[in-house]
Amino acid sequence: MKRRVFFHVQHLLGIGHLKRAATLARALAEAGFEVTLASGGPRVPELNFGEVDLAVKVIQLPAASAADASFRTLIDNEGNPITQAWKRRRAEALLEAWRAAAADVLLVELFPFGRRALRFELLPLLEAAREALVVCSVRDVVQAKPEREPETLELLERFFDRVLVHGDPRVIGFERSFAPAARIADRLHYSGYVVDSLRGPGSAAGKGEVIVSAGGGAVGRRLLECALRARPLTALRARPWRVLAGINAAPGDLEALRAMAGEGVAVERSRADFTTLLANCELSVSQAGYNTVMEILQAGARAVAVPFSGGAESEQGLRARLLAERGLLEVVEEDALSPESLAAAVDRAAGGSRPPAGAIDLGGARRSAELLREWLR
Repeated sequence: MKRRVFFHVQHLLGIGHLKRAATLARALAEAGFEVTLASGGPRVPELNFGEVDLAVKVIQLPAASAADASFRTLIDNEGNPITQAWKRRRAEALLEAWRAAAADVLLVELFPFGRRALRFELLPLLEAAREALVVCSVRDVVQAKPEREPETLELLERFFDRVLVHGDPRVIGFERSFAPAARIADRLHYSGYVVDSLRGPGSAAGKGEVIVSAGGGAVGRRLLECALRARPLTALRARPWRVLAGINAAPGDLEALRAMAGEGVAVERSRADFTTLLANCELSVSQAGYNTVMEILQAGARAVAVPFSGGAESEQGLRARLLAERGLLEVVEEDALSPESLAAAVDRAAGGSRPPAGAIDLGGARRSAELLREWLR
């Protein structure tokens, strides 16, 4: 009989959390698990599960998102602040989905290291999952405030059997962002970084291009505009440039970028073959989100990364700087971003080597499935 996994994930601003969860869900399904993915953010129709669709059931909860980059206010699909009545309805929907799944494993993405605003539904879910294997799925860097660490440890000890860190300790140890990591050493496991494998036949798409991207596009317009202004200052100005605004980019932002783009620049919302573009490109310029950076390294692309730092975010910056120290990419800090600074970084990256295969562990999706199988035994 197949083992069953119930996976709770909430994306609030971009789509990175959901995209990584989808990659994990596909890997689990390919490893023989039946997966129920409960998504609490806005629906993302572009996300698919490839050949394992039938083994991944997606439950769309009443959607919540962040009002802005501060993440202080959650809003519903109509843009209204969520109410107590809304919370009750969603908590009930989540528990109903959990009971219907009859899962052996509960995977909770990020909580209790983050998503504290979802206590209203996650604490009842964790109470209901006492008989299951309960695992926290968390990326390599968290936004942990020292004053919240005691509560985080208490929740981990009360509810969680394992903490699955999707990173490589040779690059970033979990203690870099969660100081008391040693307190949970007995349940802390590294999977390697989670990234989609390159699929399907290769093509020449993106050959020789500079690919400029900003993840889902919710907060990337400044970077994309800066890249367009930097282009004529770079040694790659004669190359074709392709700007991907992101699936969350507002229509007005997309049109403004197209108006800025000169000859030799294509502006699109998104591309399903993004990883192919990276594998073929001359250079990538992007924000430094977890998924994008791992796709860049897997593709072996020369790259310039600009970490998002709005709302006191530090996760992208720490990871990008540590990867830059290993010579795997160039970094321009967001507060130092200008056409001149970006152009200089583009020229440095273009004159450097491509990141070598095997520089970091990118087998996190497959290894996560293996670890769950081992723990269930």
